[in-house]
Amino acid sequence: MKLLLLLLVVLMVLSPHANSGSIVKYLPGFEGPLPFELETGYIRVGEAEQVQLFYYFIKSERNPKEDPLLLWLTGGPGCSAVSALLFENGPVKFRVEGYNGGTPTLLSTTYSWTQIASIIYLDQPVGTGFSYSKTQLLDTPSDSGEAKRIHEFLLKWLAKHEKFISNPFYVTGNSYAGKVIPATVQEISKGNDLGFKPQINLQGYVIGNPTTDQEFDYNHRVPFAHGMALISDELYESLKKTCNGNYEKVDPGNIECLQFVEEYHECIAGIYLGHVLAQICAVAAPGLFWPKHLQASMWANDESVRKALHVAKGSIGKWLRCSSEDKPYNKDIKSSVPYHLNNSIKGYPSLISSGDHDMIIPFTATQTWIRSLNYSIIDKWRPWMIHDQVAGYTKTYANKMTFATVKGGGHTSKFKPEESFIMFRRWISGQPL
Repeated sequence: MKLLLLLLVVLMVLSPHANSGSIVKYLPGFEGPLPFELETGYIRVGEAEQVQLFYYFIKSERNPKEDPLLLWLTGGPGCSAVSALLFENGPVKFRVEGYNGGTPTLLSTTYSWTQIASIIYLDQPVGTGFSYSKTQLLDTPSDSGEAKRIHEFLLKWLAKHEKFISNPFYVTGNSYAGKVIPATVQEISKGNDLGFKPQINLQGYVIGNPTTDQEFDYNHRVPFAHGMALISDELYESLKKTCNGNYEKVDPGNIECLQFVEEYHECIAGIYLGHVLAQICAVAAPGLFWPKHLQASMWANDESVRKALHVAKGSIGKWLRCSSEDKPYNKDIKSSVPYHLNNSIKGYPSLISSGDHDMIIPFTATQTWIRSLNYSIIDKWRPWMIHDQVAGYTKTYANKMTFATVKGGGHTSKFKPEESFIMFRRWISGQPL
């Protein structure tokens, strides 16, 4: 019996399903050795540890012993960490110019957040990116459930990477992660209070263009469209008069409102909501499928790439950048505002940013829920500058929450990488924007 148990332990250690991490020595499409240290692997979480969460870990290029450790959660829900790693704030990106198919070319970036922080990019929930389950799930993934699983992931990851336990830790991400990040911060804080080991050195959180309450967020699109001159004064006044602030889920009996909402949708039909100044034909193919997303699909479905990333063979079929449409998910956190309030009471600093040309989650919606927390202003609304130019506007509250806009920015940092990097660098260093 003892021999059998020993054999099982050995098999678990050797199995690709075990908690593991491997150094990636090369990336197909990138010429030469990697100028950063990349590790990939799986951490088992959930009941019976059947869920295998895949991660990409990049050490800080400056001082990994002391620099902050970030966990990055991509939105969706169900969009792969590749979205951030290769499109937004990672050290490599796809070369778009001249791409005609085949394995895409990867280039180094200038404004990677890994210059000053170590980052864990996580594929979550299960079914996202390269994360998978060995058996059929008993429960549908959910906002609150993911916060618990991410906390479990972190405890197990840090147990395998003990030299990062003392590093200042931040939960970061964007878009739909605005629901999950505040809940995850709360779970980590509770775990620390209960004495969970290892203790996570939680210092705050960062969210860009966060989903907070979808119905609330989306209803702010109409006044945002008016402010951006996408709809007329007359239409806006008619919408306000007939819809009572509810433009997304209109009462079927409110015929007048429905007619004006239809007119509103006709006005914005040619607008790319992720950045209202971008031309749809310039950023996306038919069906709003970005050229970069096509490259990501070609890259991640290449067997040589999967081998280089140490993806467990046969663990998933076709890789999808976002699995939101074909995977069940329970959006059980209606509003993340109570989580922000609890985190504020615990004293955790936060940076909340918005690209001011994002219509998916308008900055006006974010400003409104931040005001609802009723904290006093300690640094009033002012421009923040780069090279003597206005890069955006910012305001700081008594709960250590900083709100900032990125001038000309869109739904993610890919539209303004330099400004987003400098904003993050200043905040994480404790400097005023």
